[in-house]
Amino acid sequence: MSEQRTNSEELLALVKASGEIPRHVAVIMDGNGRWAAERGLPRREGHRAGMNSVREVVKGCLATGTEYLTVYAFSTENWKRPAAEISALMKLLREYVTREKDELSEKGVRVRVLGELDRLSRSARGAVDDIESTTREGRTLNLQLAISYSSRRELVHAARALAERVQRGELRPDEIGEEDLERELFTSGIPDPDLLIRTSGEFRISNFLLWQAAYAEIYVTPVLWPDFDRAEFYSAILEFQKRDRRFGKVST
Repeated sequence: MSEQRTNSEELLALVKASGEIPRHVAVIMDGNGRWAAERGLPRREGHRAGMNSVREVVKGCLATGTEYLTVYAFSTENWKRPAAEISALMKLLREYVTREKDELSEKGVRVRVLGELDRLSRSARGAVDDIESTTREGRTLNLQLAISYSSRRELVHAARALAERVQRGELRPDEIGEEDLERELFTSGIPDPDLLIRTSGEFRISNFLLWQAAYAEIYVTPVLWPDFDRAEFYSAILEFQKRDRRFGKVST
């Protein structure tokens, strides 16, 4: 048994003994490009290495009993990147689906893809439909992949949907509440994240789950995403378990 695996198992045991497990963990996966640059590799190799970290965190969620995992894979702003990099990312999406869909299904992981999916190429959209269909019976872990996602655009989409309901006479403006807006978000039916992890040491949320993360505990690590493994994931949960979550109230 390797030292790394031993450390991971010890941290898992500590997590299970230390308190509340976050029901929903969200992750801003950052640092693929820097990881590749440090090794003299093209950026696409950093993105490829990052796929293994997604697998590690999924396994970590299954081990801890975390019910929801949302990972920020590709933002709407990322469409501004060079065409070659975007093409490589879409190819990696198809590769991830081909490699992981059956195992995810066997482990009870249900995959849902969030974002403006009409912007994806036909082959990428086909991969999205494939993994969602293959894993639709999963009941152990809900994995959300945020692809072509922008939280601001998500909120605009929700506002337009509510405006249309008002225009149709289904709803009065003074009746609109938080629950009505939440039902129109891409994340409808998914609980808000308890823990938001950001890798690579950057202190920003990058237009990710702006509404949903209102009371999430934020954990920032300098570790680059391709180096983020189960031990790092368990360390984030251990830090979460130390937090005093008051939700605006006074601590008892």
